[in-house]
Amino acid sequence: MGGAIHTRRQGPVATVALANPGKLNAVDYAMWGELKAALDDLRREADAPGSELRVVVITGEPDGATPAFAAGGDLEEFLTLRTTLDQALHYHDERVAPALDAIADCPLPTVAAIDGPCIGGGLEIAAACDLRIATASSRFGAPINRLGFSMYPGEMAGLVRLAGPAVVLEILLEGRVFAAAEAYAKGLLTRVVDDGTLAAEVDATARRIAAGAPLVARWHKQWVRRLLHDAPLTAGEKAESFAFLATDDYKEGLRAFFAKEKPRFSGR
Repeated sequence: MGGAIHTRRQGPVATVALANPGKLNAVDYAMWGELKAALDDLRREADAPGSELRVVVITGEPDGATPAFAAGGDLEEFLTLRTTLDQALHYHDERVAPALDAIADCPLPTVAAIDGPCIGGGLEIAAACDLRIATASSRFGAPINRLGFSMYPGEMAGLVRLAGPAVVLEILLEGRVFAAAEAYAKGLLTRVVDDGTLAAEVDATARRIAAGAPLVARWHKQWVRRLLHDAPLTAGEKAESFAFLATDDYKEGLRAFFAKEKPRFSGR
């Protein structure tokens, strides 16, 4: 029996949970496909007129009594689904990459809620999210040098963008598994919280995001990605950055500020 992806909704927040009992949520072939499908479904919902969906949380289901985000890829599949070059290219280009791209390209803010091991493919999933919140006892790394294989460059790219080449080389060359405090110091995490407080912190984070103007959240994601390119902004892009002037949410934000009320954003 393989793993699965579970999607839950609570108000403006969708939670996408990795689940592979007995394997600390190691991500298998089917799960990569289901993960992309789940993000695609949420994107369609978010883009629908009147949608109230505002935030996507990605997490791992507890493995029995053991907390887990994802302990990498499912190594058993290396013996069946990644034994040849064609198989390996298909696995990574047609399964893993589309799932990671679906997370990175999600128009909604994404939050990785990490408790337990976040290793290899799990670390790649977390790196694709906008924010990463982890418990102090969580563990991180990609000790694949001990298994004799390298990280696929397309998947490595997300980690390089997040933490820089020096950190990624340290992770891959040493193959250490390290604590959340060190992951935070390396720039891999947004914040670290005490064990037992992750759900409350993620909920508070999601509520803060959901309270903001949803179009603004999308634009901030868009412009951060654009600014990673060295080319200067064009005149058209500069004008586009003021698209908020024509929105109802901009008028509502100003109205609520001067009225000393909480704004009620519509996403228009």
